[in-house]
Amino acid sequence: MSTRSVAGIAAHPALQLHAQRRSESLQNRIADHITQFAGSMMFVYVHIVWFAAWIGLRVEHYPFGLLTMIVSLEAIFLSTFVMISQNRADERRQVLADDQWQIVQVEESQNEQLIELSKKILDLTTAIHGMTATLADKGA
Repeated sequence: MSTRSVAGIAAHPALQLHAQRRSESLQNRIADHITQFAGSMMFVYVHIVWFAAWIGLRVEHYPFGLLTMIVSLEAIFLSTFVMISQNRADERRQVLADDQWQIVQVEESQNEQLIELSKKILDLTTAIHGMTATLADKGA
């Protein structure tokens, strides 16, 4: 899986780490390459040439039973790779969601600290105003 940027925006650091971990597995790299190729126009062109050659060179006669079986098996495997691709996309979404959750937790903690500091500042300000009022009363 690539960590390419989209529209010039760098990939999210959590996704880069996820991609690095994913690329450590040979099975994942193979599945990613197959999925990438199967989702390309080159895949379509290869099949157009293959089918035209199969029929044009008369590898078998109509109704093309062997070709049908090969294409059916290919469809079975490709549907499996589509599911693998969907699982990979779900993993990526989960990585982003987990990262966002951690950020929310840190921000919540920081907000609580800021509220506590604001309360202390308010208490100090109130105390200073009270002392100033007391001094003003004594001086008057």
